Amino acid sequence: MKALITGASRGLGLALARSLAQDGWTLVLDARGAPDLEKIAADLDATAVAGDIADPAHREALVHASDGLDLLVNNASTLGATPLPRLAGYPLPELERAFAVNVLGPLGLIQGLLPALRERRGAIVNISSDAAREPYEGWGGYGATKAALDQLSNVLAAEEPDVAVWSVDPGEMRTRMLADAGEDADAAPLPEDVAVPALRRLIARRPESGRYAVGEL
Repeated sequence: MKALITGASRGLGLALARSLAQDGWTLVLDARGAPDLEKIAADLDATAVAGDIADPAHREALVHASDGLDLLVNNASTLGATPLPRLAGYPLPELERAFAVNVLGPLGLIQGLLPALRERRGAIVNISSDAAREPYEGWGGYGATKAALDQLSNVLAAEEPDVAVWSVDPGEMRTRMLADAGEDADAAPLPEDVAVPALRRLIARRPESGRYAVGEL
């Protein structure tokens, strides 16, 4: 089995990559920082393709490296502007960048990989957030990108019956992103303790396409 995981140099992406590698999956790993990614890939006997998911040339390189793909995990994302601003003063260039990374990047990658995923009746996991549904102050920009990703997942599931398409809310996790948002990341569980086991169950059981929270898996 072969998987491509974006945002795989830390947090949930790294934890999931380690879990899949232990079970013998062939992995293609993406992240922006080449040195860290290459070290991780060497440790996991994986292929590292470093770059920015918003860059079409980088996405093309990922598609080229992912022949025979069974699973795409769109995990790479950005918070957008920090400290998290209210929408009334949100800097629009930073919001455009957030949509480029969190929505257009995943969609562009999906477009490139759909032929392989259709052929192998593969699966797509789009990592979402409770901020896509809840009105948390300061989280409007990030939440809007994840809401858009949820809807792309919904429509893609309707259009691609041969591919499983899941949008997954992993809940709060002890990650750098949560800390960068000004939250108490130390109080949250590690990704490998909650989110990764839930994702592994999802992949193994292959339920119908849809949106899931980790507590439902």
